[in-house]
Amino acid sequence: MSQSSERTVRLPADLHARPAGQLSMTAAGFKSKVTLAVGEREIDARSVLLVMGLGATKDTEITVRAEGDDAAEAVDTLSGMLETVTAIDAAASG
Repeated sequence: MSQSSERTVRLPADLHARPAGQLSMTAAGFKSKVTLAVGEREIDARSVLLVMGLGATKDTEITVRAEGDDAAEAVDTLSGMLETVTAIDAAASG
């Protein structure tokens, strides 16, 4: 039986190329279908180009949704990454 999960996060920093890439790679590791939404626009979280195309900047609210066997884990992991965008960037550059 598939499950679904959802959480909204307010970004602490801009979601630019490096964190978008990390987020997409992580999303691709889940079996669940994972999407990100800003307002009415919803995209596949596995596509770095679509994630970057959201144009999400500091204080943007992003909703993470997942549907599938590991939906709760996917939402928890990706929401945590979005909540620490600046930490993703620092870890990738260091």
